[in-house]
Amino acid sequence: MGARERIQQDLAGLEEALAALTLEFHSTYESYLTALGQAVRQQLILACYHLCTQAVPESFLKLSFDGRQKMQQSVRLLAVASEEKLRSLATESEAEEEEIEEDEFEEDEIEEDEFEEDEFDEEIETEEETEEETEEETEEETEEKNEFSAMNYELPTKNHQLPIPTNSPESLARWQHSIEKSIAHNIKLLSRDTNRLLQQSGILASQLPEPVLEAASGAESSSDSVAGPPNLLNIVIETDSSSAPRNLAETSHPKPLRITAIKLRLSEIEFADAGSSAWRQQIRNISAKLNSLGRDYQKKQREMAVVEAESAWRSSWFED
Repeated sequence: MGARERIQQDLAGLEEALAALTLEFHSTYESYLTALGQAVRQQLILACYHLCTQAVPESFLKLSFDGRQKMQQSVRLLAVASEEKLRSLATESEAEEEEIEEDEFEEDEIEEDEFEEDEFDEEIETEEETEEETEEETEEETEEKNEFSAMNYELPTKNHQLPIPTNSPESLARWQHSIEKSIAHNIKLLSRDTNRLLQQSGILASQLPEPVLEAASGAESSSDSVAGPPNLLNIVIETDSSSAPRNLAETSHPKPLRITAIKLRLSEIEFADAGSSAWRQQIRNISAKLNSLGRDYQKKQREMAVVEAESAWRSSWFED
């Protein structure tokens, strides 16, 4: 019993340290994501400026004054939306978990009422379908009137993250991984949607398909990459008639294709912003503490398992 009590005390101390580390993690990520959101907003606009004034100035000058203003306004809307989305990543998971619990609590009552309301639901569905068709027609008209609209910005409305845990180092590590994965996903989608906007506005070639951009992005680390401003994809790749647009590659004589587009990179964003860079270093420090705590936690759990197994052996052993 002495060994078990000692291990239990050690585990209790580790759980207290884990709870404190969880709060520190959460607070640090909130500050980091606020700083990162501001940095992404600023550097997205800066990357678009470099692309329009240095990479493809001829395409930008072809726009009318009104067209330039609409394009710039849509870029600003994308930048603001991305800032808000990144800032919400640390807290959104907790609110979603509460919604899930409420839905599960009310599920039984809803199922009881469904049988009695079948006929009424059918009438409502018919009316809703009519309303949805009308709404879809209205939305299509709106999109046609504003080709530079930022409503096509398709960042996910929900982030499938774990609620911030306190029960084990492993669950806290999974929570951190889910946030990092969401950050990378949001930045990737922001780059894609900005390129779509620039294609709609005529800055980038509209004939350039997304598979070509994806291939160029994957080949970016090759020796064919071209130096340039940060957060821009600036690369020369070899093309053939099957992978390049007709106006960008000759059918009989393939030639190099120069790709210039927006490609936000987390490393470049943090490097250029002192605030997000400082918070990233703090996250690394806390991650190191979590790794150390996780090793100690596993060691104590192993010791407790050994003590309990020895006790179980003695309790069931009988001499012949």
